[in-house]
Amino acid sequence: MMKWKKSLALLTAALCFLSLGCGSSAQQSAAPKEKTLDEQVDEIVDSMTTTEKVGQMVMIGIQGTEVSDDSLYMLHQYHMGGVILFDRNMKSAEQTQKLISDLQGQAEQKVPLFIGVDEEGGPVVRGKDFIKPPASEQAIGQTGKVPRAEESARQTGEQLKKLGFNVNFAPVADVGNYKRSFSPDAEQAAKFVQAATQGYEEAHMMYALKHFPGIGRGTVDSHDDISAINASKEDLLAKDIVPFKSIIEQRQPEDYFILVSHLKYPALDAQNPASLSKAIQTDFLRGELGYHGLIITDDVEMGALAKHYSFRELGVRAVEAGSDIVLVCHEYPHETDVYLGLLDAVNDGTIPMERINESVHRIVKAKLLHTKS
Repeated sequence: MMKWKKSLALLTAALCFLSLGCGSSAQQSAAPKEKTLDEQVDEIVDSMTTTEKVGQMVMIGIQGTEVSDDSLYMLHQYHMGGVILFDRNMKSAEQTQKLISDLQGQAEQKVPLFIGVDEEGGPVVRGKDFIKPPASEQAIGQTGKVPRAEESARQTGEQLKKLGFNVNFAPVADVGNYKRSFSPDAEQAAKFVQAATQGYEEAHMMYALKHFPGIGRGTVDSHDDISAINASKEDLLAKDIVPFKSIIEQRQPEDYFILVSHLKYPALDAQNPASLSKAIQTDFLRGELGYHGLIITDDVEMGALAKHYSFRELGVRAVEAGSDIVLVCHEYPHETDVYLGLLDAVNDGTIPMERINESVHRIVKAKLLHTKS
């Protein structure tokens, strides 16, 4: 009897060993569980210092056509998380490609940089000597052929991708009768914006809908000064916001930015421009419209803000309103002030770390999805 039991035990052990289904052998041979995207994001965010997190929330312009001590200082000392290039930085395809590669290679950050450009088409294009300029949105819209918007965006995205860009600050989603808008008709404009976003996604290019909640009715250029759009909330929802809302409902939030304007919309916030308005960014855009992606300000050096607020104050107010990234396009001292103002506000508790982590999580997630070569 004992002999039989011993034989059975040996047989069971042998079968267990062969199937790797028992004991520590099975556990040791199991492959490590692959981390989810959110787990990877959490790990990166948790590893960041406060200075690194704040830097991710500022996107800057640089000077010159090659990496310099000044631009590297901004990336190393302040950990700026993104760079937008202008014609002052772009002289040829080879030079632009090298500049972007050098910026990415020398940034020494835990995630890649967002490298963006304004390549809308028509009156707003960069690098005309080596990037085929897209037609204006108005010209595309006037053809009545919606697929033209998809084709133009895809071709533009593919050109930019080859140079190393990962963000295009387009399409303009404003409703209006001017060159930067597809149509003065809200539903028609929405159809063309939808097609353009499809084109950018086909090119694997992040894009930015601008200028929320819409500047098509504006009469003063935000580069010069602040102005107001005195339309009711119902009117804004029925017209200006239609293209934005259609994308929010159809597209994945990690695939694009929404860029907020510097205009005032008294029906939504009687006091503050959209870029500094919690009522517009957090309560309306996130709360009512259900947007969960990245919010970026328009350039805070524009007269609409710069004439009325200090740069140390601007970044703080934008982030308190709900912005994830503050865009500062030109002067290093202004960019430094925005960063230091934010850092001080975090260190003294004016902006809770929870609020910073919320934005940095969104930023890092988008970067992991869209900044790989």
